Amino acid sequence: MARKRKSRGWLWRAIALLLLLVAAGAVWLWWDVQHWTPEESVYPDQGAFVGAGNGLVNFRTLGAIGASFVYLEASEGAKGQDARFTRNYAAAKEAGLQVGAAHNFDPCVLADGQSANFATMVPRQGDLLPSAIALTITAEDCPKRVSDAAIESELMTLINQIENHTGKPAILKISAEFEEQYAISAKLERNLWVSQTRFAPTYTRRPWLLWSANQHLQSAASEQPIEWVAVQP
Repeated sequence: MARKRKSRGWLWRAIALLLLLVAAGAVWLWWDVQHWTPEESVYPDQGAFVGAGNGLVNFRTLGAIGASFVYLEASEGAKGQDARFTRNYAAAKEAGLQVGAAHNFDPCVLADGQSANFATMVPRQGDLLPSAIALTITAEDCPKRVSDAAIESELMTLINQIENHTGKPAILKISAEFEEQYAISAKLERNLWVSQTRFAPTYTRRPWLLWSANQHLQSAASEQPIEWVAVQP
């Protein structure tokens, strides 16, 4: 009987140790994912995407942790605007970062209103990086049905209008959901920006230029997680 109790005691201690190791491994993995960025030896050019939800960002610190550029969310649809864009733009330039502007495409709204909204926020500056158009919202929740052909047509119009304003080809920042719905990467010949934490995604039909490699990076640059971006070498 004593042997059985001793054996059972060893078994429970072994199980407890195993559970402790699993918990410790999970904590380490969570921390690692929160702080991971791609190896600079593989991706020497890295930066960040800063949106309205990021709050205050210290752009000098952003540069100190490895960013050479930053994309700033400027506008969304025909009316949405990031109130911090102008301040973020000035602060990022002062910190010595290259700056690009991003617009969030709304498939429910015509291109003219969206490009006008973007133009009111983004100055005509020759040193700006090519603007990005974020494609994340599908037409499923539009008040009126919008066909795939109409979305492609309005998006192409918006691309042309933004390119006329900035003087540079736009970059398409495509989510996996948008690409699955519309296969835009196969239809529009523009540089692509893809998103997937830790592992380089393969959901676009063509090779990508930019990769949001950590969509929720914890850093000293901001109290809120930021989106960390790597450039295809």
